[in-house]
Amino acid sequence: MTDDQRFASRRPDVLTFETDTLQQDLTLTGVVTADLKVSLTSTDADFVVKVIDVFPDNFKYENAPKQNMSRDAGGSYPMGGYQMLVRGEIMRGKFRNSFSNPEPFKPGKVEEVKFNLPDVAHTFKKGHRLMIQIQSSWFPLADRNPQKFINIYEANDGDFQKETIHVYHDAANDSKIILPVLKD
Repeated sequence: MTDDQRFASRRPDVLTFETDTLQQDLTLTGVVTADLKVSLTSTDADFVVKVIDVFPDNFKYENAPKQNMSRDAGGSYPMGGYQMLVRGEIMRGKFRNSFSNPEPFKPGKVEEVKFNLPDVAHTFKKGHRLMIQIQSSWFPLADRNPQKFINIYEANDGDFQKETIHVYHDAANDSKIILPVLKD
């Protein structure tokens, strides 16, 4: 969970949204809500939403501990551009309306996938940026989804298929991430 998230933001199958450089501290406290409008070419998918703190390109921790072998000769630990995972959550799409009554998606139909991420308490410091990543796999943290409406635990290799997932963010279908911003 502490891995630099740049590996994901470089992938073509990960949507990335990022603020400009923050001109003042920004504190989030409470529940983050993902409210996505999506369509699929198949009948199931996973939705992973991550809130990320992007460090400034020239950021260094000064006076890094001596046991840290990756520090530079000046006693600092370079963190420039580091993308720190603040909060993330996965929703298996078939459970978007009910955990007790899973439902398949209708291919090509725009549908809502709305879920809460665990509470957050984090301050994005002035000079940092806030990033949201949306992806459909978090393997190996979550098992793979075959991208069709079946019992995943009974899936065999032939059940796994490619799928196109559209996440809409336009006037007609306004996907959004609702952030609990602490007001001064």
